[in-house]
Amino acid sequence: MAFNPNQSTLAACLENIRSIQKAGGIEPGRIMTSKSKSVRSVADRLAVKNIPDGFTKEMLPLYFDGPTTLYISSGAPHAVVPSHSHDEGPGIRIMISGSIHYKDMELTAGDWMYVPAGEKYEFTVGARGATMCYCYACCCA
Repeated sequence: MAFNPNQSTLAACLENIRSIQKAGGIEPGRIMTSKSKSVRSVADRLAVKNIPDGFTKEMLPLYFDGPTTLYISSGAPHAVVPSHSHDEGPGIRIMISGSIHYKDMELTAGDWMYVPAGEKYEFTVGARGATMCYCYACCCA
């Protein structure tokens, strides 16, 4: 297949995300993860078909408005991130390796977690540690 990533506009993509959020009952102002029931219910609509052969791609059912900052973080086994919030803007954590435990979910490599601005959360690193990539619409340095 010929690969052309320029088949849609940003505005059309954002409208598609809003449509998917509505279909899944996804509330953008709430914490969600790749394992949330609402996200799993629309998984088929998140699969991207316009990709090169040999790849899979999944769109996340969220977006940021404005500038962002990126980080890579590693946590020691059983380290605890206490309850806190990022009040300036939302963030997304993508698991690279290891795991974290958030509520009743274990997020492992390839999973993600979206946290809206001002929403308090906490998590514990799994027994083998964790490496994560963060993208925030705020500064967390």
